[in-house]
Amino acid sequence: MTDRNTKIAVVTGAGSGIGRAVAVELLRAGWSVALAGRRPGPLAETAALVPGAASLAVPADVSRPRDVDALFAAAVDRFGRVDLLFNNAGTNGPREVPVEELSYDDWRHVVDVNLNGAFLCAQAAYRRMKEQDPQGGRIINNGSVSAHTPRPHSAAYTATKHALTGLTKALSLDGRPYRIAVGQLDIGNAATDMTARMRAGALQANGQVVPEPVMDAADVARTVRHMAELPLEANVQFATVLATTMPYVGRG
Repeated sequence: MTDRNTKIAVVTGAGSGIGRAVAVELLRAGWSVALAGRRPGPLAETAALVPGAASLAVPADVSRPRDVDALFAAAVDRFGRVDLLFNNAGTNGPREVPVEELSYDDWRHVVDVNLNGAFLCAQAAYRRMKEQDPQGGRIINNGSVSAHTPRPHSAAYTATKHALTGLTKALSLDGRPYRIAVGQLDIGNAATDMTARMRAGALQANGQVVPEPVMDAADVARTVRHMAELPLEANVQFATVLATTMPYVGRG
C-alpha cells in the first residue's frame, strides 16, 4: 500500500516508446506506476530508468481479458487504488498493405490490441475507480492523428483509432456520475521504434515517399502528465501533439 497522497497509474505498452516515456515522466514526478506490457525484459528496463521509484512490472497482453483482470488486481494489491490509466498499448499492423491484400488475421490482430484492449483496460479501470474511496480517477486514451486523417494503406489502424474516439466520448459521458474523467491524446510522429520508418520515408497521399520529421517522445509524456495532474473537476477531452512540420494538416 502507498501513501494516500501518492497518485497511482497504470501504463500499458510501458516497455518501449511513448509508454516508456510516460511511465518515466510519472515516476520521476512521484507517481507510483504499474508497468504493463507483453515482455518482462523491457518492463524491467523501464523501471530501471528511475531507480528507487515505486514501480510494478506486470507482463500482460491487453487483448486477453484474463491478463487485464490480473494487471489491475496486481496494481490494486500493491498500491491500493488506481488514479490513472494511460491506455497506450497499440500496433500498426502490417505496414503499407493495400486493403485488398490485408488478411483478416492481420485486421483482427490490430482490432484486438488497439480497440478491444483499450476497452478491456478502460472497463477494468472504471470498475476500480467507481468503487474505490475516494471515488474517481482519470483515463487517457492514446489516439493518433489517424483518428482524424488516415495515411494510405492504413485501414485497420485508422479504423481502430476512429473507434477509439467514440469510445473516449462514451466513457467520458458514462464516467460523469462517478468522478471518472476520460480524455484522448492524438499523437503525430513521436520518435519511437514504431515511427522509425518516417525518417527514412513515408508513403504520402500523392504516391510519393517522403521523409517526415519526428518529435521527442518526452514531449508527449509531459503532455500526458499535464492532463493526468489536473483536478478531476477539469478534463482535457481531446488534445493533439505532433511534430511541428509533419505533413499532417496538409495531407492529401
